[in-house]
Amino acid sequence: MTQARILDDLARFGPDAPGGGAEVSTGAAREMADHLARTHRENFSVLTRLVPEDRRADFAAVYAFCRTADDLGDEIGDPERSLALLAWWRHEIDLAWEGRPHHWVFRALQPTIERFELDRSPFVDLVSAFEQDQTVTRYRSWDQLLDYCARSADPVGLLVLRLLDQPASGEITTRSNAICTGLQLANHWQDIARDLIERDRVYVPAELIEIDDFEAKVRLSATRGWADPEFLEAARRLVRDCVERTWPFFEEGSALPGILDPMAGAVVEVLGGGGAAILRAIEDWDFETVLHRPTLGRLDQVRIVASAWWNLRRARRRSTLRRIEA
Repeated sequence: MTQARILDDLARFGPDAPGGGAEVSTGAAREMADHLARTHRENFSVLTRLVPEDRRADFAAVYAFCRTADDLGDEIGDPERSLALLAWWRHEIDLAWEGRPHHWVFRALQPTIERFELDRSPFVDLVSAFEQDQTVTRYRSWDQLLDYCARSADPVGLLVLRLLDQPASGEITTRSNAICTGLQLANHWQDIARDLIERDRVYVPAELIEIDDFEAKVRLSATRGWADPEFLEAARRLVRDCVERTWPFFEEGSALPGILDPMAGAVVEVLGGGGAAILRAIEDWDFETVLHRPTLGRLDQVRIVASAWWNLRRARRRSTLRRIEA
C-alpha cells in the first residue's frame, strides 16, 4: 500500500509530472497532509488528541514531508532512482524556503514554515539520512549507527519542540535527541528480519554480531517461519544486547516531559512511551525479532495516551493550586 501511494504521488506530482503539483491550493494540500497523517500505519499516530488543535495541521504537514521523503528512499526499489528523487526533494526544499513551494507537501508546509520560522536544516538532515540508506546498508560500529540516528531521527524531535513553542537548547535538546534516537533504535530491532529481506539492510552493528552467516540464517529463518534452536538462542542474545543498549536513551529522555510546558510534555510523553512500549514488546517476544515483528496493539496505544492525558491533568491541577496559593 505504501509503495502504491508513493508511486501514485510521483505520477501525479513528481519531477516528470505535468505541473508537478503547482495546481494544488494550500488548503487542499493541508487536507491531503491531514489525510496522510491519519491513515498511514505507524507504531503511533502523530495526531493524538493531546496535540493542540491549532497545531494539528502543522504536525500533519511536517509528517507529510517526513513520510514522503522516507518513502522516496524505502519504497522505490532502486537505489539510484531513489537518490535522484531525493535530490529532487532537496530542490523542493530550496524552493519552499525561497517562498516558492511547488510540490503539494511543501504547499501544505508553507504556512507552518512561516508561522514557526522553521529552519531548513532539520529537513535537509532527514534527507541526508535517507540518501545514506541508499549507499550504506551495513553498519560497522555502534557509533556509526548513532551518527545515522542523529540525522534520521533527532531532527524530528527538534521540529516537534518548535511546533509546540518549546526552546530547543541545552538539556531540552539533549533529552529530545535521546528519545528520538531511542525510537529509531527500537524500530531497527523491531524490524531486523523485514529490513534484511525487503530492503537488504542490516542496522545491527557488525561489531556486535558474533553469529556465523548471520544474514543467511535470518533470511532462512524468516522465510520458513522457524529457526534452528542454536541460532535462535544466539540471535536472542544479540537482540537482547541491542535492547539493553537502547534503554538508557529512554531513561535519559524520561525527564523531558517534566521540564516542558504541560501540554508539550504530554505530546512528548506519548512519543517516548511508544518507543519504550516497542522495546517491552520485543522483550515479551523473548527477543525473537529474527522471526517475528512485535507491534503495539490498540489497547497499548490507548494506555500510553491515557497515561499522558492523566499526567497532563495532574500538572494542570498543580499549576492551578500554586496560582491559588500565591
